[in-house]
Amino acid sequence: MDEEILELLRAKLDLSDRANIDGGQTITDLKLPLITDQIIEDEDKIFFVEIVSKVTIDTIAGLVLLKDILQQKQREKKFVSKPFFVIAGKVIPPREEEFAKDVDITLIRLPHSIKLSTSEYSPQKRIKITSKKSWKIVTRLLKEKATSIRQLALLEDVSYGWAHATIQSLISQGIVTKKGNYVSIFDVNKLLNGVAWERPFENLRAGEITIDYNSAILAAKEISHALKNQNIKFAFTSYTSGGLYTGYAVRHDAIYLYLEKKGIDFIKEAFGTGVTKGIAVRVYAPDRDVFSDKREIESIIVTSPAQTLLDLAGLGYSGLDIAKVMVDGYARI
Repeated sequence: MDEEILELLRAKLDLSDRANIDGGQTITDLKLPLITDQIIEDEDKIFFVEIVSKVTIDTIAGLVLLKDILQQKQREKKFVSKPFFVIAGKVIPPREEEFAKDVDITLIRLPHSIKLSTSEYSPQKRIKITSKKSWKIVTRLLKEKATSIRQLALLEDVSYGWAHATIQSLISQGIVTKKGNYVSIFDVNKLLNGVAWERPFENLRAGEITIDYNSAILAAKEISHALKNQNIKFAFTSYTSGGLYTGYAVRHDAIYLYLEKKGIDFIKEAFGTGVTKGIAVRVYAPDRDVFSDKREIESIIVTSPAQTLLDLAGLGYSGLDIAKVMVDGYARI
């Protein structure tokens, strides 16, 4: 950090000599979907600092989002430091100054003589589009085609700050476009590529079992029936659910499902025959709740359309065609 800015922050925030600039190890551990320009830890306090040329509503909204997330983390007892939110900028318009007071964000005016590196201090923060709440916003936008940010927040029961920050990040990446108060998906390829880069689906693979079946659909039906009877949590996903949702022809030599750990041994015991040819059952360990909004199609339990699209996009190029088919028909699913 620029020494002049650091000294100004020390004075304005009353930092001690032991203050740790950009320490933030606990913040990294929390895997937050966005982070600020600087993190300053000082005893039991932690300051999240944005450094900008001009303070904008977007900059403030980003910190409001971070504030909402950390409050939730504190309720879950995953974060104990007392957080403070700060924006240091050369230009502070009156409207933004009033807004910052209302949401309890500290503004610090920087001298005009300070030179800011635009590459170091960017007002737009990239949010993980594959995080649970952000993906809810994305898929709702796919469903609605064009709508307002406020409506997205209301429909998905997500805070306005989160919805706003998500959309602004997508706009900055060229994925979403805005006309007046309405936003819409502009570049589907960029969206799907971004998912594949952030959350490679195959990284979740927990195992594979070959079973003696000739039909993937029949295998999925019989496994669904058996797992339901055993009260084991599961849901088919990826090509299996994508094919059922869209009718798109997919590979018939494998089925794909999320499965709680105890279910793997059950499938091995009930269906495993030691064969080397047949249908491959590819088992994945969920990184979020994929079971509560599952559906049933043709007697097969499948993940929701949103989760299915996320997993298909996470396959990268190999899942691109069917992912696009799902996007095209998403509003009807």
